Amino acid sequence: MARQLDYTTISEIFARFHAAEPEPKGELHHTNAFTLLVAVALSAQATDAGVNKATKALFEIADTPEKMLTLGEEQLIQHIKTIGLYRNKAKNVMALSRILVEQYGGEVPSSRAALQSLPGVGRKTANVVLNMWWHFPAQAVDTHIFRVGNRSGIAPGKDVNAVERAIEDNIPAPYQLHAHHWLILHGRYHCKARKPQCPTCLIADLCEFEDKTQL
Repeated sequence: MARQLDYTTISEIFARFHAAEPEPKGELHHTNAFTLLVAVALSAQATDAGVNKATKALFEIADTPEKMLTLGEEQLIQHIKTIGLYRNKAKNVMALSRILVEQYGGEVPSSRAALQSLPGVGRKTANVVLNMWWHFPAQAVDTHIFRVGNRSGIAPGKDVNAVERAIEDNIPAPYQLHAHHWLILHGRYHCKARKPQCPTCLIADLCEFEDKTQL
């Protein structure tokens, strides 16, 4: 774990991220809060590309909890069976759809506690929905963010909750809304687990990672 970077260095890192990509976007396809919630729930232990492929036809016919209940669990399974843990995920999607209809008038709630009360929705999923749909500066820490935060010193922590707190505590407020997207994309395409692209990294000179790769 790297040491925590200082405020000035972190500010410069995110200024560079912002200059390179002012409006970073999540890569899960969705059309409303419900389809975003379902897509994120399905993405656990799966790739965004794999989820997008599976949900393309699904969301054309079931983009509300009411339509998902009408579709039924067996038909849902047929759409998502290429995704890992699809049977359990299908049960959770049907259960959360039922709760949304019965308790929330078919709408996706906008509080973390309410979201986390839904089947198959943990803190990370709730934070993604809060950030991407309601533009709340919630930090959804996945394996990419955990790796980048600890390697670089941007947000070191022993677990995902510690990294989430470090992001909230140390990244300047103007960058909080997009912070988790910049970090995810940086981890996914540059600061890779097995072969980080340090020679072409735009923050290599500011990063605390000791085992930087060379040209």
